[in-house]
Amino acid sequence: MERSALPIVDAVVKVGGRVLADVGAFDVVLATLSDAAGSCRLLVVPGGGPFADAVRGVDRQIGLSDTAAHWMAIVAMDQYAEVIAERLVRASLVEDPREIGTAICRGGVPILRPSRWLRAADPLPHSWDVTSDSIAAWIAGQLGARQLILVKPPGVDRPERAVDAYFAHALPMGVELTIVPADRLGELRRALRNGAPSL
Repeated sequence: MERSALPIVDAVVKVGGRVLADVGAFDVVLATLSDAAGSCRLLVVPGGGPFADAVRGVDRQIGLSDTAAHWMAIVAMDQYAEVIAERLVRASLVEDPREIGTAICRGGVPILRPSRWLRAADPLPHSWDVTSDSIAAWIAGQLGARQLILVKPPGVDRPERAVDAYFAHALPMGVELTIVPADRLGELRRALRNGAPSL
């Protein structure tokens, strides 16, 4: 996929839904992002977490169509965005690129509720092969981000393999990818510093 020529953010940070299972790690990750926002224009993209797991459960129970499951899982990301915004200092819920830029200019940390933007663009296959990782990669390309950071749950073994099946197709050329477990905060801080613009 191609990248946007218009850089709206320096880094897109996807906070995985399963990070929420460890509330202490979740809160420390959010504090790290809030601290970094002063020097790096970042956008937080939520995973689906327990909300997407509920969709998967319904799918297993009654057999949803691929399209219904796709949009329900994206709405689950909206729900997780609300959780992140509740606990992240200076959070600002946003739904499109214009709102992202406005939030950053006002000193806020934009948290994306992606369903409206994705419903309008419909850029990705409707499949469980596409998760919030691929959605975050597509968003990074649309915003001209230099970096995509995927925050995975603490203790993830071989985080480079912890992406969805479609991810390699979704990641735009030229976007630097960092995958970091939530308990490796030094790596997260380094990645955020690398995403900051040079002075």
